[in-house]
Amino acid sequence: MKKLIFYTKPGCHLCEGLEEKLAQLKHLPIQIEARDITQNPAWFAEYQYEIPVLCRLIHYPETPELEKEQPLPRLSPRAPLGQVEKMLHAYLGPFES
Repeated sequence: MKKLIFYTKPGCHLCEGLEEKLAQLKHLPIQIEARDITQNPAWFAEYQYEIPVLCRLIHYPETPELEKEQPLPRLSPRAPLGQVEKMLHAYLGPFES
């Protein structure tokens, strides 16, 4: 299963919109970890003007304990569900059946 980090904060209508779209993609084998940027000063400093932010985790086979986050391109808040799914396929796929 692929893993995404979703940086968000309470009361952000852009975050809520993306969260609703991600919830509609339950058929994709994706685990989403939501991180409230108000709970961590480093996250807040990094993403306070950028949320919502989706990051994929990159794994290094030679050092399995090492992971790196890579932000995905930011979509328009008005992006249709199909465009969100297409982006996830492009950056996380191919998905195993």
